[in-house]
Amino acid sequence: MPGNISELEKELTPEVSEVHPASTPAPGMAVRAGLWSRPGFRRAVLGGGAILVAAALGSYWYFGGRESTDDAQVDGHLNPVSAKISGNVLDVSVEDNQPVKAGQVLVKIDPRDLQARVDQTRAALDLAVAQAAAANVNIPLTQEVTLSGTSTASADLQSALADQTAADQTYRTATTSDLAYARAQVAKQQATFDRAQSDLERMKPLAAKAEISQQQLDGYVAAAAVAQGDLESAKQRLVQAEQNVSIAKAKLEGANARVAQAQAGIVTAKANLKQVGVRSANAAAAVAGIAQAKANLAAAELQLSYATIVAPVDGVVTNKSVEVGQVIDPGQGLLILVPLQDIWVTANFKETQLAGVRAGQPARVQVDMYGQTFTGHVDSVAGATGSRLSLLPPENATGNYVKVVQRIPVKIVLDPIPPDKAILRPGMNVSATILTR
Repeated sequence: MPGNISELEKELTPEVSEVHPASTPAPGMAVRAGLWSRPGFRRAVLGGGAILVAAALGSYWYFGGRESTDDAQVDGHLNPVSAKISGNVLDVSVEDNQPVKAGQVLVKIDPRDLQARVDQTRAALDLAVAQAAAANVNIPLTQEVTLSGTSTASADLQSALADQTAADQTYRTATTSDLAYARAQVAKQQATFDRAQSDLERMKPLAAKAEISQQQLDGYVAAAAVAQGDLESAKQRLVQAEQNVSIAKAKLEGANARVAQAQAGIVTAKANLKQVGVRSANAAAAVAGIAQAKANLAAAELQLSYATIVAPVDGVVTNKSVEVGQVIDPGQGLLILVPLQDIWVTANFKETQLAGVRAGQPARVQVDMYGQTFTGHVDSVAGATGSRLSLLPPENATGNYVKVVQRIPVKIVLDPIPPDKAILRPGMNVSATILTR
């Protein structure tokens, strides 16, 4: 190192004759030495220059790997708590800035109307269950009754058919054999009677001439009388046979009517079998009624549960706007819960600063409230600029375009901060720095 400085001094120190040829002292005159000729001065100047160069290089290296902005804010989840039903507020259990736990009761609404609705739906469910039970009981009863009716109708039909067969046989016999026999007997007795009468008429002249005895004539008279009696008897039997035909015909018609009636009973019994399907459908409808009543009860109980409003997350109560006695409507905001343990930083960097920014890079966040710097890392870079995400984005096609460097939000997630060290709240302004290398 001393050798390098000596060489550098030689290079920087010009020959006296070259630098000031006209100032060469005359012989016998004293030469006055300058500051540069002093080694200490030269070393101080060279050392200071080296320090400045090193500082410049260090500053370039240090600041060249950092991107900073003071346009950054602490962000977090803001959980609004609102009413899902209308009603009168009975109790408010929290105050502004009070920390609460998830599930803690915040507000109570008068539940009496909702409780009455729950009681009504529960009674409707009990009624539906009873109707379903009755419908299920009627199914086997109807089935047994219809099966019994079918069996009875079948038996009646068989009996009627048997009676019909017997009546038909009797009618056929009466119209054929009995009637023909009776007619044949009438014809036979008529012939006998006619012959007896003829014999009697022939014997009467002979008896008058005394050619035959009176006893013989009396025999012919008696034979004629017997033939006449047999003829009358045969005629009576013929009339009886004809009446038997009418009676057999009437019995046959009655048997036919009973068969038709029994067949109608079969049709009715088969129709009654459909009552089983009807009862089954009624039972299914009753079961569906139970499901509907259960759904109505669940809905009513859910509405009743809305009367007690609880904290959805751990957090701090903010912006409370509900008071006891107030009548609220569905969707009306009551308060906001801010979970302070889940926060991050949204830093708005210029687009010219984000060329080397990547997710996962370390970051530093300076908080003025505590005068401290907290560590974190880059989580993500927004997909659009802040102006594009604003309520009224610029419309450059209108002819008023002016090129302005835009800012893009960058989400920085902080490392866990102990509550006793610092508590960051959404909306705080901070300064953010990203270490890009």
